[in-house]
Amino acid sequence: MIKIQIKKNLHGSSGNIKLDVDIEIKKKEFLAISGVSGSGKTTFLRVLAGLEDADGEINVFGDSWLSAKDKLPTQERGIGFVFQDYALFENMSVEKNLLYVKKDETLANHLLELTGLSELKNRLPNTLSGGQKQRVSLCRAMMKKPKILLMDEPLSALDPAMRTKLQQDILTLHKEFETTTIMVSHDPSEIYRLASRMITLSDGKIIQDSTPKELLLQTKGSQKFTFGGELLDIIKADVIYIAVVAIGQQIVEVVLDANEAKTFKIGERIKVSTKAFSPTLSKIKKES
Repeated sequence: MIKIQIKKNLHGSSGNIKLDVDIEIKKKEFLAISGVSGSGKTTFLRVLAGLEDADGEINVFGDSWLSAKDKLPTQERGIGFVFQDYALFENMSVEKNLLYVKKDETLANHLLELTGLSELKNRLPNTLSGGQKQRVSLCRAMMKKPKILLMDEPLSALDPAMRTKLQQDILTLHKEFETTTIMVSHDPSEIYRLASRMITLSDGKIIQDSTPKELLLQTKGSQKFTFGGELLDIIKADVIYIAVVAIGQQIVEVVLDANEAKTFKIGERIKVSTKAFSPTLSKIKKES
């Protein structure tokens, strides 16, 4: 169990605020943190990593990282950190970027294979795409098999297709290494796909704490509409199926029958329409 009780004065988007967080996080949990800019999300990660000071206590699986008497140095905390920028060594190959963290070629090659980077291991970072660079950054963060993986909006600069690919890589590594993962994100579809738990920060305090499904799903069908969206999931519930669709910053549920459910694939773009209070799904034709 990770126990965090911290307080820190901040300059937030609405003026001076106090980061005041009291939370317990289970081992192997995937926690997503959401909230408006200036609410304390990134500061929370930095305090946990030991990159910023705060008052309070942090206890990680029985080890004290922060107390009134002592503060464990960042390099001794067993943290993996993935930033928005890739922070790679431009003069080192992909493989050497990983081996710089820990000289374990077997682990490095395993990580590169899991993320589809094996053929690029001798390339320099400036020859890679943004998505490839972020995968290298993710692999590098896993080289020490960290107790906690921290990610601060790691996919925000990528296009939707690449974000989807990287989300799967993140989930693969989270499960493979049984890491406790804490991610800051503004993307509801990303949170729905990856996280087992979600909290929302506002003015430095937790105002919501539940599963992504409970906090994000909003079913609305009282008006006529047609919106484009992305199919996130199809859930079987007794004799019906429920399609979970991301539309902008909202996530909605649409009921399907068995035949309809077979015609859709998770991840494809679809239209959500309603007429007489009955939402329906249809495919969006691809442009030739």
